[in-house]
Amino acid sequence: MPVDIDKEKCIGCGACVYSCPFGALELLSEKAEVKEACNLCGACTSSCPVEAITVPREERAPESAEPGQAAAAAASGARDLWVFAEQRDGRVAEVVFELLGEGRKLADKLGQKLVAVLLGSGTGDAVAELSARGADRIHVFDDPRLARFADDLYTSALVDLIKRERPAAVLYGATAIGRTLAPRVAARLRTGLTADCTGLDIDPETKNLLQTRPAFGGNIMATIICPDHRPQMATVRPNILEKATPVPGRQAEVIRHQVPEGVDLLSRILEVVETPGEEINIAEADVVVSGGRGMGDPKHFAMLEELAHLLGGAVGASRAAVDAGWYPYSHQVGQTGKTVAPKVYLACGISGAVQHLIGVQAEIVVAINRDANAPIFEVATYGIVGNVHDVVPALIAEIKRRRG
Repeated sequence: MPVDIDKEKCIGCGACVYSCPFGALELLSEKAEVKEACNLCGACTSSCPVEAITVPREERAPESAEPGQAAAAAASGARDLWVFAEQRDGRVAEVVFELLGEGRKLADKLGQKLVAVLLGSGTGDAVAELSARGADRIHVFDDPRLARFADDLYTSALVDLIKRERPAAVLYGATAIGRTLAPRVAARLRTGLTADCTGLDIDPETKNLLQTRPAFGGNIMATIICPDHRPQMATVRPNILEKATPVPGRQAEVIRHQVPEGVDLLSRILEVVETPGEEINIAEADVVVSGGRGMGDPKHFAMLEELAHLLGGAVGASRAAVDAGWYPYSHQVGQTGKTVAPKVYLACGISGAVQHLIGVQAEIVVAINRDANAPIFEVATYGIVGNVHDVVPALIAEIKRRRG
């Protein structure tokens, strides 16, 4: 039974329509009407200025309830923790395995299921991998039109599914796709979204998702909650969380869906062009050699490329170097760039501002800087006080000598 609307009291102001996180209310003939998507969350009752809406169930929060009680009532209609299973060319993105690993912990704290949502074409291998990595249930949209990420189709399919299934929370990787899709879905559902999270947890009392991210230029870590709307949504930076360990042969419940009909396509993919010369993605490299303002000139990045090639790694750059036009943005490491988690990170001519270090999750950090008081030395495993133009060529020469 949906919420009850007293048509004599209703003044057709539309406040309830805008407050509903599931788009389950609409105005018809200047009166509010309830649609099938209603899940009795109760969000509309507190927004109605004339108290024309009531929730026909005992568990609803009373009109005099504190905000925390109202939030608990809203959350009671939503269940399970979802992970958007991003894929490219049929291959599941590595960040998804991190989300499944952390999602397993969060779902267990909630006492609910861990659910993956996969959109793509020819999804058999991806489904098997998501099952092995711990998903209890997998919602699958398998359609040739979904082989490549398409804003309109992906958004419509995911929004339609969320309205029907009503998850408690949805997690996305903070990738180019995740950062594009999540805001669109949040806007359609009129719910909150926390971007670029570095930590997640569950409040044991309210069961709200605790979403931690850097704030004020990375100077503090803020924990953000979304108590009054569902689903709670967050994008999570890659290479921050521990990946779920695969269990071969593990089987998840698989539910298949069709792409919604009549989607208004505002754009279409004409061609996908790979960036030339990028053999190794810095987000996946075991060794990253990064340069900063201390390199002095863009031409000096050539020696970093040579060193990275000898070590089988990739080249990174600080924001200062990227803003100066010395190296492409796709190689930027830090708060406004990529998070890297290599075995070895060589910081060459990088001072070590907190905004840069947020993006470095390396096992070993080697710092090369002529300023002995540079902040980078406070986090470095090994520090070399010297000019990068002397040290890096010496490293290259020694590596070549040892390899004959």
